[in-house]
Amino acid sequence: MRVLGIDPGYAIVGWGVVEYAGNCFAPIAYGAVCTDKDTPFEQRLIEIYDGIKDICTRYQPEALSIEKLYYQHNQTTVIGVAEARGVILLAAAQCGVPIYEYTPMQVKQAVTGYGKAVKKQIQEMTRIMLHLQTIPKPDDTADALAMAVAHCHCSRSRLMGTAPR
Repeated sequence: MRVLGIDPGYAIVGWGVVEYAGNCFAPIAYGAVCTDKDTPFEQRLIEIYDGIKDICTRYQPEALSIEKLYYQHNQTTVIGVAEARGVILLAAAQCGVPIYEYTPMQVKQAVTGYGKAVKKQIQEMTRIMLHLQTIPKPDDTADALAMAVAHCHCSRSRLMGTAPR
């Protein structure tokens, strides 16, 4: 199974494509779609859309794994992220890629086995699972790879009839 993990944002959209077969992971490609803060917001959304559409076309993922939107403290940020998420989901849907959403706690549980793991633990476990020399930068890219790994684990659980409730 080939999974595209996405860490949504509007300044940086982390992405990572992971191949999962026989309980083994292989990183295919990863990076970030970055937009400039001085670019008008609507143009930034176009850049994100084009970037995700290109990634979907180039790597042909069978699933897209993305973090469920949750509100923390900054209303302005959450609205911008929601709008960026919208164009990401649109690009994936137009490419025929099924979309799966996970909460941060589900990702932590799937990657580390502990739903309250800290970011550094998630990144290190992802690095180990993918046999990477270093944790990818920016952090958004590492987070996107963790999203892909989480989907692989969760979809395997669903197939085996042991999905968490």
